[in-house]
Order: sequence, then structure tokens, then C-alpha cells
Amino acid sequence: MTKCPNHGARKRGFARPKVAFEENHHPRLQQWRQHFAQTLGGRLVRQLENGGNIGAMHDQDSTVDYAALKEKIREAGKELGFAAVGVARAEPGPAVEKMREWLAAGCHGEMDYMARHAELRADPQQLHPGTITVISAAIDYLPHTKTADQAEQAAISRYAQGRDYHKLIRNRLQKLADAIAAQIGPFGYRVFSDSAPVMEVEFARQAGLGWRGKHTLLLSKQGSWRFLGDIYTDLPLPPDAAVEEHCGTCTACLDACPTGAIVAPYKVDARRCISYLTIELAGSIPEEFRPLIGNRIYGCDDCQLCCPWNRFAQIGDPEFSPRHRLDSATLIELFNWTEAEFDHRLAGNPIRRIGHERWLRNIAVALGNGPSTVNRKNALKMKLDHPSALVREHVSWALDRLNP
Repeated sequence: MTKCPNHGARKRGFARPKVAFEENHHPRLQQWRQHFAQTLGGRLVRQLENGGNIGAMHDQDSTVDYAALKEKIREAGKELGFAAVGVARAEPGPAVEKMREWLAAGCHGEMDYMARHAELRADPQQLHPGTITVISAAIDYLPHTKTADQAEQAAISRYAQGRDYHKLIRNRLQKLADAIAAQIGPFGYRVFSDSAPVMEVEFARQAGLGWRGKHTLLLSKQGSWRFLGDIYTDLPLPPDAAVEEHCGTCTACLDACPTGAIVAPYKVDARRCISYLTIELAGSIPEEFRPLIGNRIYGCDDCQLCCPWNRFAQIGDPEFSPRHRLDSATLIELFNWTEAEFDHRLAGNPIRRIGHERWLRNIAVALGNGPSTVNRKNALKMKLDHPSALVREHVSWALDRLNP
């Protein structure tokens, strides 16, 4: 797991894999699609979608100096803007059993894709045949150090205030793969950044990019404000050594979680996580959690904001700088966006994935958690007759909170 504030969903590792086909059509058509997805044709479609060298294989008997190649890959990665690049064996190891236990406990909530694609996470060969090595890369995204601690302000997870990281990171990983091919010729690979079921944090840990913090995020001496991406490849590169953990006896992230979602060190119950509740959950937010959400309308950064190691984090790639005042807009301002405005302004932003309905649901809860002002009440009343029953439910709850 990574983080959803991860990992939207992304940062916590609640990463919805990109799949080639929908799963709720006519049964006969679905049977054909399942067959196609398991054959070469399906693999070609997925590779085209996610980046990969289709059909290419590396000559395992080549005279390439793989240790030297690894260092060239690291240098090329830094030239492309990656903060760190490392190499791991394509073997998740004991992390697989922990993942299965997490799923068996139901901690993934309604994220059925986590269970549906569990074995693809567990076995990289199933996802990309021929994979023996994972090149793991991290890119800093911290856009600023401001906090949304005013009741009228909308709190949006920092990773989601600028450009969508998915395409940007995959494009850079593709350029890194091109740089490798320029050195040694064609080789087999596929690039990922939340585009398929990959155990990103585990491979980054094994590759020496950091250690798994007690909040389940990858943590390093440069903090945790980082996106991860991977290249699955058939290159027999020598793996890097994992680094020592440095959390010690600190429990700051567990203590800071507003809903107690970090139920134990290294274990997050997504069903309690604000990132899950505001991003992944499609229906009503359980009433017991609504008051705890505060002014957070998309994700939650609390377990990172309190982490001592993040004192050493640096401002990251300017590509992730805030857009449309998402770092400073008020709740009422965002609540008044029409669906057309939502779609237009959030084009190329990860928030757009949740849709306007959930956006209004989340903001209604946040408005209900603030002071009982005339402006708040009027903004909510304007949505009492909204076409969506989901929106109406949360608006009514918010008004009841403001009119005890």
C-alpha cells in the first residue's frame, strides 16, 4: 500500500489500474474479452496503453556491463527530473502475504479492483511476461508548504493541486527506457505509474529509495512528498541494497490521523481513511466520519504533515504547481462551480476522476463542519433541490449541523 491523500488514491496505493475492457457488458461479450485479455492481443492493447516495447526481448547472452548500465540509467533518470532511481528484483516477497491478509480483513473497502488484480501485483511475470527486474523511480512533487487551516478554505491534498502525475511520470519513464535502448538496443519493458497493479512502495523499498513508514508510504531522509513509477524489464541489472528504516519509536502519523485509519504501524484501514472516503467511496460517507473530515474535500495529508522527516523535504517539480487556486480557494467558491466548470477547470487534474457529484458531496460535508454563517447556509440551500440524491443527502446533513 501507498497513500491515498496516495495516492489520490495514488499516494496511499489505492491506485485504480487502467484496464483495457469494461466488466459489466453482456456475458458472452465479456467471455470473449476475458479470453482476448489473456492472450497476446490483450497484452498488446495493455502495452500500447501503458507504455512498453511490444515483443522485444533482451539478449541474455549479451556482453553488456550491467553494473555500468545501471549507473548510466541512474544518471539519465536524474537528467529527466527524477529525484532517485534504483533497481530491485521483480520479487515482492513477504509483502505479498501482507497484502493478502490486508485484503482478507476487508481493509480495501469497496475498492474491488485491489482484490481482483491481487495476483497481478504478486507476480510481475503475469503482468508483463519476461520481467526479472524493476527499475523504480521517484519524483518530488511538493508544490508549497502552505496549510489550509482556515475553516472557510478548502483543504485539497497537495499532490492533486496541479497536473495529473500519471501521464507525466509515464512519459518520463518512457524517455528513460528510450535512453536505455540507445545504449544497448531493443529490450523488453513496460512502464507504470498507477496504470496497472504494481507494488510500487515495496519495489521502491527494495531498490533503496527509502523505507516503508508506519503510515505505509515510502519514506526517506528527503521526506515522503514523492510520486513513484516503475519500469518492468527483462534486463538482468544488479539490484540495489535496501536502506535501514528510520522511524524508530515515532508514532506521529498514527496519532495525527483524524479518523484513526492507521490502525496499527504499517497498516491502514481504507474504510476509515479520509482519502478513501472523499475519493474512492462512491456512495454516502458514513455519518460517524463526516465531522472528522473537517474542511478536507479531496484526500488528506495529515500523516505526512506531522512526519519529522518531511522537515527536510524540498519544493518539487514545478509541473505540479497549483492550478485554479486549488491551494487557496474557499469552500463556497468551489461549491459554486457548475459541472461544466468542474470538467473544464480540472481537465488534466486527478480530481476530475471523482466527478462533479462526489465533489459537491465532499464540499457539502466540509461546509457542515464549519461555522454557522449566513453565506454557508445560503450556499447549501441553493443545492437542496440538486438532481443527485447523494448531493441532497449531504447538503441536508450539513444544514442540520449548522442549524442545531
